Amino acid sequence: MPDVVLRKTIYATEEIFHEGGPVPAKSLRRASALAVITNPFAGRYVEDIQPFMDDLKPLGLQMAQNLVDLLGGADQIEGYGKGALIGAAGELEHGALWHAPGGYAMRELLHDSNAIVPSTKKVTGVGGRLDIPITHINASYVRSHFDSMEVGGNDCPRADELVLALVMSTGARIHNRAGGLAAADITGKDGLR
Repeated sequence: MPDVVLRKTIYATEEIFHEGGPVPAKSLRRASALAVITNPFAGRYVEDIQPFMDDLKPLGLQMAQNLVDLLGGADQIEGYGKGALIGAAGELEHGALWHAPGGYAMRELLHDSNAIVPSTKKVTGVGGRLDIPITHINASYVRSHFDSMEVGGNDCPRADELVLALVMSTGARIHNRAGGLAAADITGKDGLR
């Protein structure tokens, strides 16, 4: 398989103190990690692309570790998500190669994570943006943690590139009051509840 050719990484953090209501005791922090890499399949159809997922695993682990460090340690992380932006010479399936290496990297570092890592992807031009969905790391039905973070870069993806993204958060939406399963009530049996 081809090597992973990394052009650049982009890291962003947000800290949210309120959404128009009272300032909570604890702010919400979100962080994203983006890796801009050459798409080795751009401009042509390749039948067997799955082996490239193994090549992406070290990159996924490094990105996940950097996010954990940015947010103050694995014990601070309550939400996660992943996604991919595919340059115009690629296809949606190329972004799907990020599902396993991106998701398993975060779950490996966040040892108590049972929930599937939500994901999204799209083919776009330079400067494209992507809203990465976020859910609770242990139970996908925890409504307070349904969130998203917009990611992208001003010079990517070029037509022959992939932008691989991971996102983590430290808690529920500020002022969440939409009901549903509370994080304190997670049973932790199936990654859903």
